[in-house]
Parts: sequence; structure tokens; C-alpha cells
Amino acid sequence: MAYDYLDNPANPEKLRKFQRKVKIVSAGGTFLDGFDLTIIAVAMPLILKQWDIMPIEQSLLVASAIIGSFIGAAWLGSLTDTFGRKAMITIDLLAFVLFAILTAVAPNVLWLIAFRFLLGIGIGADYPISATLVAEFSSTKNRGKQGTFLAAMWFVGAVVAYISGLVLAPLGDHAWRYMFLLGAIMAIIIFIFRIGLPESPRWLASKGREKEAEKIIYELTGNVVEVKPEPSQEKVKISALFSQKFIKRTIFVSGFWFCYATSYYGISMYTPTILSAFTGGSLQLTYIASSIVSILGLGGAIIGMNLVDRWGRRPLLITSFTGLTAGLSVLAFNPNPTLTFLVVLFSIAVLFANMGGGILNFVYPTELFPTSIRAGASGFATSVSRIGSILGVLVFPNVVAVWGNAAALGVFAVVALTGLIITISLAPETKGRRLEEINPETH
Repeated sequence: MAYDYLDNPANPEKLRKFQRKVKIVSAGGTFLDGFDLTIIAVAMPLILKQWDIMPIEQSLLVASAIIGSFIGAAWLGSLTDTFGRKAMITIDLLAFVLFAILTAVAPNVLWLIAFRFLLGIGIGADYPISATLVAEFSSTKNRGKQGTFLAAMWFVGAVVAYISGLVLAPLGDHAWRYMFLLGAIMAIIIFIFRIGLPESPRWLASKGREKEAEKIIYELTGNVVEVKPEPSQEKVKISALFSQKFIKRTIFVSGFWFCYATSYYGISMYTPTILSAFTGGSLQLTYIASSIVSILGLGGAIIGMNLVDRWGRRPLLITSFTGLTAGLSVLAFNPNPTLTFLVVLFSIAVLFANMGGGILNFVYPTELFPTSIRAGASGFATSVSRIGSILGVLVFPNVVAVWGNAAALGVFAVVALTGLIITISLAPETKGRRLEEINPETH
């Protein structure tokens, strides 16, 4: 296969340098995802001070970007398989820039909800686009680490969101606007670096453009190769996700990601709100406590990133859901926690969540499906996960209002346990296998 030269290039240093570039500029998108989805939790206490917002508006404001990401993942993910990775990964960033600026100047809460929704479309699109491009340019032996690096950068973005809150909050009533504007500035920088990326040779070959694929492989690796037509790929359509051949894979990647997202977003989007009741009204202490949880979540992602290609995908994901279920269960059975207890247990829960579920959502969907539907499959799984995120964000405050924090955390513990059951039942091991080996119908 022509793509074996990604594992044995004639010019390895040149290829490694290029792979680092692809990884970093793609991860810039997931960094922005983490920042933009988390910054609303950071900004919310300031927005509530400035505007008189009803509870339903607050829920919509938190959920709007996530709802938009559901549409972006489902719609633009499949367009990436039609129009190519290069075009979509560049155009996608324009949405980050434009709508981040508009959120910063929103005149009222309804416009802010609308602009956050449109920003979410770009956020959702970036998941399948970036993950697919990185997977198709990675060598077999480090594909897991390359993909999980994208996920780890999501949590870096979340940490930066909390740090920006600490830095910008003292600037007064408009501090939350500066937080949103910061997201636009970072998006412009990443957009500039994304310009000039080549198209994926695998995608070109799937479209019958073998000569272009051969040229890119030669430029990147120094190897002269012959990319043969792959007519079987033309017959694989997005509807194949629900065929007998792929249905178990589709259920697995969508199911575990749904369970992770429901639990994680339900906790993380309301961490400052939950902790604020235990900090004596100190906004700074609330941000510091929330930052500790976020940093431990990043630590979990880094641990998983360094284990994924050595330990394997399946055991990592099983360990992740086991730890998340245990952490949430302990929280659920302690109705009168202290601030320290909450910070420690929240940190343990998100550490375990992110070491597997929070990073393998960028790996498994791109490994388990052929080139012609890879981005579409990843987009579908992302959109299902967004349903979980929306449920987590909308259900949590309502369960808390009726039954309290412990009951809400108990619900998420059950969801995490469901993710563990799905993983044990359906998760395959893909460590050390070429994409074409995992999907033999594609060659």
C-alpha cells in the first residue's frame, strides 16, 4: 500500500516535521472548542450580574453552542467527505472568528444565544474535520497519540478559559465581552497557520485523483509510490453506518461518546455554579477551585495520551469509565459535601473521564470506518455526543432544582456505568493496525 510510506519514509525528518504541523494546527481547532465551550461557564456569573436573565434563558445560553455543534458535526462532517479535508479545515475557522466577535458585541441575551448557536456550528464541524485529517496523515505506530493530542488540547483550552476569567474579571462589567473577544483573536492566529495545508492523499485516492495523491506523498516522504484506484470505496456511502457491517461500530463510537459527553458536560458546564455556593460568594475563589478541577482533567488527558499507543484503546477506555462511575457514585452518596471534598472528587471524576472517554472520541471514530465515510462517521458520532451534552446541560439544573445535587450526580453515575457496559461489550482494539487493515474492504 502507498500509505505504508507514512511508516517508512525516505525522508523521515521532513515527514515528522509536517506531521507535527498538521497535529498542531488541527489541535488549534480543538483548543478553541475547549475555550469557547467553557468560557460561557466562566462568563456566566458576570453576565448574570449585568443582565436580568430568566432560568430558561440561562439554560439556552449554556446549551446554545452545544446545540449548534450538533448541527455542525452532522452536516459539515459529511461535507468533509464530499469536498475534502483541506477546504473544510480552513473555512471552518472563519465561523470561529466571525461569531466569536459577534458574541462579544451582542446587545442582549437573545442575540448572545443566537451568536453562540452559530459559533457552535463551527465548533461541531471541527471535531470530524481535524480528527480525520490527523488520522490520515499519521503513521500507524503513533496514530493514537497524534489523535489524543487533539483531545488533550480541548482541555488546555478549557484551562485557558478559566485563567482568562481570573485575569479579565477585574476589568469591570464588560469583562465577559473581552473573554469572548479573546477567542476571536486566537481563532485568527490559528486560521493563518492552517492556510497552506495539503489535501489528504487518502481522500484524493478515494475520489479517483491518484496522481495528486502520489505527488503529495512524494513531497512529504521522498518516496515514489503508485496509488492504485480503490473502486470499492465509491460504493461505501454514509448510510453504510447502519449496515450489518458497521452497525456495531456505529453503536459503539456513538454510545460511549454519548455517555462521556452527558456526564462530563453536565458536571463541567456547572462546576463554577456548584462550587460558588461553597466559596462564600467569592468569584475569585470559585474560579480557582474550578481551575483546579479543569487542570486535573487536563492531567487525565495527558496520561491517556501517553498510554494509548502502549496500553491500547480498549483497556484505557474501560479504566476511564470505571473511574468516572466510581467518582460520581461517591459524590452522589454524599449529600452534604465540603468545598475540598467537591474539588477532590470532581477532579478525580474528570481525570478518569478524560484519560479515556475524553480523548478516544478523537481516535476510535476515525479508525473504525473507511476513508470515504470517515469524516461523516466521526461527524455522526459527534452529533450523537452533542445530544448527550445538551441533555447533561439541560437536565442537570432541573434535577438539582427538584431533588438536589446528589440526585443529579447519581443520574450521571448511571450514565457513566452505561458507557462502561457499552465499552466492555463492543470496544475493539485497534492499536498498531493500519487504517486499511482495520477496514479491509477499502483496498
